Amino acid sequence: MNYIKHLTGFFEKVAIDKSLNPTHVSLYIALFQFWNCNRFKNPISISRDEVMRISKISSKATYHKCLKNLHSLGYINYEPSYNPFKGSHVYLFNFSDDLKPIQKSERKPKNEPLFEQVDEQALNKSCTSDKTSSEQALVPSINYINNTNNLNIENVSNLNEQAKNFEEINNSTLKNKTEEEKEKKFREKKKEFFVTSSVVEKPILEEVKSYFQENNFPELEAQKFFNYFSSNGWLVGGKTPMVDWHAAAQNWILNSINFKDNTTNSPPNRPKHLNTTTDKDYSEPL
Repeated sequence: MNYIKHLTGFFEKVAIDKSLNPTHVSLYIALFQFWNCNRFKNPISISRDEVMRISKISSKATYHKCLKNLHSLGYINYEPSYNPFKGSHVYLFNFSDDLKPIQKSERKPKNEPLFEQVDEQALNKSCTSDKTSSEQALVPSINYINNTNNLNIENVSNLNEQAKNFEEINNSTLKNKTEEEKEKKFREKKKEFFVTSSVVEKPILEEVKSYFQENNFPELEAQKFFNYFSSNGWLVGGKTPMVDWHAAAQNWILNSINFKDNTTNSPPNRPKHLNTTTDKDYSEPL
């Protein structure tokens, strides 16, 4: 097949076809490159990502729309594959013999694909310059798809494993958080029980006065004791609930006694030789 005549026939068809735009041309050239590297044999197996990369089409919707338009206008025969592990097939028609547009009714059925003979000279000019590069160009496109699919399967398995590990970490975190909340509630209930069980009934002023009188202590001190602890909610040290107010009253009495003793004690006497009187005779030696 003469690929130069083929492209000439294609561009002549494009020139008179007003329904095509540059995106259609770019997509067809990408498909032609696959066909060229496949020795112009039909069908060719294509990968959507690879064709979009070569044709510079970034939208999947645009890609499928242009592919279906080329199929309906008679430029290609597109057989989509709905299997993610198998590439779609495309048949390209030869425009080298007849440069006029081929009518849609003249296309061959899908079950009778058009096979063209390979023009070795054209193949050597287009794909290869030596034996090594020819061998690389003859690698079927389906191999690339299979490798890509295997890589995708491996990535999916890795993602599933990561998701499983993430779920286990979340479950462990939630479990620890639940246990901490339970322990916190238990401590609060225990503290509440201790407070409610340890607090005695608050005395009335008459009881306090009677107790202080029994211990031969003035009623004024009983009033002070009652007012002080009533103001702070009957808490010892401002924090701990009072368990026995009688014991607290005994401490109050003892502290009051010690305080009075400290205030009534006179300071130590000064040395007598430092004391002076109004009638001091300054002629006498010290």
